Amino acid sequence: MIPLYLDPNQARIALIGRGALAVRRLEWLRAGGAVPDVWSDAPSSDLLVAAQGLQRCLPPPADIEAYHAIWIADLDRDEADRLACLARAAGVLVNVEDVPALCDFHTPAVVRRGRLTLAAATGGASPAVARMVRERLETTFPGAWGDVLDEIAQSRTELRERGAGIDDLIADARARLISRHLV
Repeated sequence: MIPLYLDPNQARIALIGRGALAVRRLEWLRAGGAVPDVWSDAPSSDLLVAAQGLQRCLPPPADIEAYHAIWIADLDRDEADRLACLARAAGVLVNVEDVPALCDFHTPAVVRRGRLTLAAATGGASPAVARMVRERLETTFPGAWGDVLDEIAQSRTELRERGAGIDDLIADARARLISRHLV
C-alpha cells in the first residue's frame, strides 16, 4: 500500500450509496474537508437528511468520468462491481465499502488533531485492527497536538523568512513539543 493524503480542494469526489454505511462515509469525508457529490437511487431517510443536493439516481458513465475518487457503499455486489468497472475505465480511483477486491484504495481509520492527520490502514485485511490502532493513536496524540502544530507552523514561516535551515526548523518544532510535554 502507498499512503497518500488527498486534498479535497484539488480533487473532485463522489459518494454513491443508499444507507447507513453511506451516511458514515459521508461524515468521514466531510471531516476531512470534502464536499462530495452524493448519488443514490434509493436513499435511506438518514441519507436524505445528511446529503443536501443529493442526486436521486446512480451516476451515468459520463458523470463518473468527472471524478478523481469515488466511494461506494450500501450497493449490492453486482451494482458496485458495474460502477467500479466504469470508474476504472475512466481512470477514476474507486473504493467499494467492505469489498477489498473492488478497491483501488482503502479508507484508513483516522485521528484528526487540527491540521495533524494520523491514519492507520491494513489494506482491507482487518478494519477492526485499523480501528484499534486508531484508538491507540487517539490516546497517544491528545488534542493539544493540533494547537502546537499551529504554533509550529507560524514559527516555521517566521524562521524561513529569516533564512533558517531545516535543522533549525526541526530543533524549533522539537523544542515546542517538548515544552508542551508531547514528546
